Amino acid sequence: MDPTIIAARLTPYALDPLIRTLFDTEGPGAALVDRPVHLSHLVSFTGEKPGLTERDLHTLAAALVERALRDGDADEDGGERPIGADEDRAVTEALARTLRALGEIEMDDVQAARLLPAEFARRLRATVPGVTERLTADGTRLYALLLDAAALQILHFFTRRSPFVARTLVEQTRTLSELVHGQGALGAGPPSPSTEDTATEDAAFEERYAHDTAVLHNHLTIFGIDLTHSPDSWPLDAAYLGLQCEPGPLDSEGTRADADGAADQGEPPVPAEQALSGRSQVLVRGVAGSGKTTLLQWLAVATARDELPDALGALRGRVPFLLPVRRFARDGVPSPESFLTAAGYRDAASQPAGWTERVLGSGRALLLIDGIDETPESDREELRRRLRDWTARYPGNVWVVTSRPSAVRGNWLTGEGFTELSLAPMSREDVAAFIQRWHRAAAQQSPADLDRLGDYEHTLLNAVRITRDLGRLATNPLMRGLLCALHRDRRGYLPNGRKELYDAALSMLLERRDRERAMVATDGVDLPRQPKIQLLQKLAHWMLVNGRSEMDQDVAIETLAEHLPAIPDAARQGGPEDVYRHLLNRTGLLREPTPGTVDFVHRTFQDYLSARAMVQRHEFGPLLDHAHHDDWEDVIRMAVALARPDECAALLDGLLAPHAGVRAAEARHRKLLAAACLEHATELDPAVRARVQRFTRDMVRPSTPSAARTLGWIGPIVLEMLPDPTDVPDDEAYLLAITATSIADDMAIDYLTSLRGRAHHDIRAQLAGAWRRYDTARYAREIIAHLEPAELYFPVSDLEELHALRRLGGRPHVQIAGPFTPDQLIEGIAPAEGLTRLWLAYDLGVSMEWLSGFPRLDTLRIGHRIPPVTGVPDGIRVVQL
Repeated sequence: MDPTIIAARLTPYALDPLIRTLFDTEGPGAALVDRPVHLSHLVSFTGEKPGLTERDLHTLAAALVERALRDGDADEDGGERPIGADEDRAVTEALARTLRALGEIEMDDVQAARLLPAEFARRLRATVPGVTERLTADGTRLYALLLDAAALQILHFFTRRSPFVARTLVEQTRTLSELVHGQGALGAGPPSPSTEDTATEDAAFEERYAHDTAVLHNHLTIFGIDLTHSPDSWPLDAAYLGLQCEPGPLDSEGTRADADGAADQGEPPVPAEQALSGRSQVLVRGVAGSGKTTLLQWLAVATARDELPDALGALRGRVPFLLPVRRFARDGVPSPESFLTAAGYRDAASQPAGWTERVLGSGRALLLIDGIDETPESDREELRRRLRDWTARYPGNVWVVTSRPSAVRGNWLTGEGFTELSLAPMSREDVAAFIQRWHRAAAQQSPADLDRLGDYEHTLLNAVRITRDLGRLATNPLMRGLLCALHRDRRGYLPNGRKELYDAALSMLLERRDRERAMVATDGVDLPRQPKIQLLQKLAHWMLVNGRSEMDQDVAIETLAEHLPAIPDAARQGGPEDVYRHLLNRTGLLREPTPGTVDFVHRTFQDYLSARAMVQRHEFGPLLDHAHHDDWEDVIRMAVALARPDECAALLDGLLAPHAGVRAAEARHRKLLAAACLEHATELDPAVRARVQRFTRDMVRPSTPSAARTLGWIGPIVLEMLPDPTDVPDDEAYLLAITATSIADDMAIDYLTSLRGRAHHDIRAQLAGAWRRYDTARYAREIIAHLEPAELYFPVSDLEELHALRRLGGRPHVQIAGPFTPDQLIEGIAPAEGLTRLWLAYDLGVSMEWLSGFPRLDTLRIGHRIPPVTGVPDGIRVVQL
């Protein structure tokens, strides 16, 4: 097949009559229109009375194929077609399906004509996934040639049809005309100097912007690597540990089906780059401190530096915009020309006029929108509408949005075409890697306690492995940094519980930090720890009650001025401006994200300090008034931990009681929040605890898998409220298994032992799939060893699990749910002759010849996010899920 010969046959003269029939000659856009027209309103095969039927569309595609393969009665290659008749029909079907996408693609005529023909053809093809799956290599090449030629004619048709399009896109119209008719069409010469100058100016600015973006975002706040010498941040490329994502629910029940329609055990978490690969619109959910902002920073820096992994190759060449939503509350949702200002880019004023619009219009942007939960709840629908408008107006760009899980309902952006992912808690191996890396970074500072760092690392690794509360806290990146710093600061001793941890962190950052650095008060202000906390609480309290995550510097100074007279230790040392600057520079808790604004280094500190302020001010009424608002949830949990016993009881009773203006779903959430708060109460009347459990007992008997899964946010206390699973039917036992395994705490193992003897496949699959959440040896001994292996895949995500399964004698069906080398798997899966089915749920990135080491292996399942594999030995059936 000679592409040159085929391209020569696809002349504008030959194609134009056929392409014209795709469009309604009397429809909108045929006359003088003053606005863009959606493509679905232009094509002649949509609407109540389509001018072109499905059969006509197929006939048109067949005519295009015929035009490409033959010229009249004789073929220029000697009369023999380059592809067979069956392939001829397959190409025709693929082309007809693609042309039909003109009525489905979210694009208007101006947006389409703004694209080059090859990009427009790519967008059409992407609208019909898998359209070339049944084509041979020759058929695929022919299809691509036909689609490119058709795309050029379609775009040229738009510019001739609508004077509005031609007038709006003068240069693109000229370019399309030259491509169709040759140089000189429409009296065109070379591109105008102004166009060339704009392109040159854009390219120069983008190079500078990429460098500045990498510098701006290439750091993470890491607490207390070295209290004497250390800065407050690490370089991102030294500190970033690959985060993992879990897919959101694929149906209303939150379940997935495998290739045979049976209940699926579920895909394991995969690296974020693998989960994001191939997706253009994603909502990533994650709890506070789970790494949402870190993920977006990494994407921005890797894109700007052109250092993306192969899985994210589609992002190469894009322009990243990292937009913190917390700034929208102050300035409103930005327009594209304000994106750089919203991103905190200090040279935003130097961008070429219209540059952002050109980047978005050409589909080259990577939009990273961080923290939907940090905009007021009343403004979130407006932000959703704006996202819908942006994605429709600027197709081809990539959008990644983050939020806390409870801030917006499930599938909040599904209607706008977004896929949902959730950040998975760090695995035990990732926690260990972070602790080791933290101590290595500390050692590079040549500190006075260098000889003790090795012992600190060893004892901390043991502590997070065997101490339940520490192990739970360590899965959160923010908490992990705090644990490392506090453990070293206290010479191997760690406080228990979240409240004690934060109190100790405040002591370290506010009192010991400067003292151990042997610093004198260079700004003339030297505040003790308690006045600092009181003043920081005032700022946190203002942000809470005003629904903000940052505040203007002027407002912060005014707030301090209002409260300084009541804090003599601070008032006597300077004015509010002096105290503000001292808190900003010397506490390690505040920062200036942009000139003239201030926020806390992490939202969790803001929530903790505002909870302290609310409790000290006895403002329990406002806490109860806002208990159903997601941005108050952590504040209320911490208030329960901080309150006195009688105040704690009043708070919990208030959460259970009816509240004016609260909807039924919100009332249910308030009661469940009361249950979640029980583990934080240091002293509580047993009658109150029993009352909370009585009110919520029926609520923890879920009726759907998605409802069962959402109960996990309550925490381990839910295990005390679940019914005894011994005598319930299998369908209810399955839901109870989902809830119990959503609690990443070894306390859940005791409950799950009552379910391990069930024969029902879905229950066994749920228990097997939860292995990675718990202590490997104990879970293997108490759960995995007791699960009936029939038709059940046993997952292994690390070497410890692989070796534990081997000690149990192996299993016939194994799921690869983590990174391994072939040698590790060949050695670890034993006995080799016992393996009959293997499920590859993690992309190992290697050829599959190593499977020949398992003589009885007959089936290889490939996860739905895994690319096709090569090198599979003969006799092994491959099932792509």
